[in-house]
Amino acid sequence: MYEWILPSLSEILAENQSSVAECSPSKAERQWRVSLAATEHLLLNTLAGASVDTTQGLVLAAPAPLFSQPKLTQSLQTVTFTARPFNPLALMPFQMPDAIASVNEEIAPHESVLPLLPADPLGAEQFCLVFTDKFRLVLVLTTHKNGKKTFSFSFEPEVVQQAWRSLGARVMLANPEFFARLDALVEQHSPVAPDCRIMIQFSQLLLQELTEAEETKDSLLGTEDKEDKENKPCPIPNTSLRDAAPTTSLSAQSPNPDVELLQAFAHEVRTPLTTIRTMTRLLLKRRDLDASVINRLKIIDHECTEQIDRMELLFKAAELETTASAKSSKTQLTPMSLDQVLQQSIPRWEQAAHRRNLTLNVILPQQLPTVVSNPIMLDQVLTGLMENFTRSLPAGSHIQVQVIPAGDQLKLQLSPQFGCRDSSKAAIPATPPIRKALGQLLMFQPETGTISLNIAATKHLFQAIGGKLIVRQRPHYGEVLTIFLPLEVSNKHQFGAKA
Repeated sequence: MYEWILPSLSEILAENQSSVAECSPSKAERQWRVSLAATEHLLLNTLAGASVDTTQGLVLAAPAPLFSQPKLTQSLQTVTFTARPFNPLALMPFQMPDAIASVNEEIAPHESVLPLLPADPLGAEQFCLVFTDKFRLVLVLTTHKNGKKTFSFSFEPEVVQQAWRSLGARVMLANPEFFARLDALVEQHSPVAPDCRIMIQFSQLLLQELTEAEETKDSLLGTEDKEDKENKPCPIPNTSLRDAAPTTSLSAQSPNPDVELLQAFAHEVRTPLTTIRTMTRLLLKRRDLDASVINRLKIIDHECTEQIDRMELLFKAAELETTASAKSSKTQLTPMSLDQVLQQSIPRWEQAAHRRNLTLNVILPQQLPTVVSNPIMLDQVLTGLMENFTRSLPAGSHIQVQVIPAGDQLKLQLSPQFGCRDSSKAAIPATPPIRKALGQLLMFQPETGTISLNIAATKHLFQAIGGKLIVRQRPHYGEVLTIFLPLEVSNKHQFGAKA
């Protein structure tokens, strides 16, 4: 018996799986996050050779867009379902691109928003349906009335199709014309069984995170017997991968209340900001806006994105604390091009410096080697570090970023200079900014009102992506940050420098 006139996605998955176990909210949410990360990696891998000029798939999500990688936002049509009391479509007439036309708009990706009725139990679920030519996937995190949560997912074409029928029926009730167009998009990606190599790849991405959590738990409890008695895992039910991927707990211990509060705070801030950004990008698609309005909307979009990224970083730092030692909680590390990351990051660093009346000089080698890290997290962590670094400097300061070889590692150093240097005058020692601790992970800078991760938490983030952060106070220079990243074994060669 369904709870409502139409089944929720969790009810559909429960009907098609032998058992779905309820567990604590923190465990289920961790399962959801790990699986989303694996899905994002899988999409990036399967769409690696695809052109960004055409749409390669469709993502239906709630309550906010789930993927922020430019490759995905440009290649995937996104439709977001929200249980907000207002109708987002009232802000502008909805216009669906014809069969998802070429991406001619540089400002906003393909994004649309649809409302859910207040009584719809789907409003208590976070979900993600992915439709591509390579695979179909549904992931659902639901909150039950007793406070427990359940996470489940499936690659089975029939299960995903049932989930789409349930969502499609809701769209049909509210907007029949839009349903016809959306249904045509779904049909473009036929419901075929995914290639076994995709299943294996997803399993490997998922199991890496699960195994690391289990290893952390073993080190904490000492023996597997004690683990079985005191920390019975909450399994991840999955019809498609049940034989290939054993179910595992994703939580090693109950988080510190301070950390738990930070996780909740980051989530609550990120969700409305994502909705605001989505609505802003929808407005930017209009052709009848004045230039001044467009500029203001761009500023809103930028500020929302910046704060969403900050909240995501806070959330990840808190997550590391819930898995005990950061040394044993490394994310998936792969050889990656640092040049590509810096090409994306440096313009953002320059913007952050310019907004605070700072100057920035980046010195790069003639050839950037391949490093071993986490491609997604490295960009976020470096951008967050630079953001906090610029916030701690007085106006008129100069920042030098230098990338140089250091044996089997690559060294990236951030060093400030305050004001104009006159060689005929003695340099005035730099006064380090005043910072006050806020709980276990945060610090507060009274002069600027800035809240950021403390040094220990930032170091843990770099450890999780295979790197190392060293912070030194030097006379006349202030705080100097040095980051070390391991080089790929086959790419430890000499290289020169260029400005």
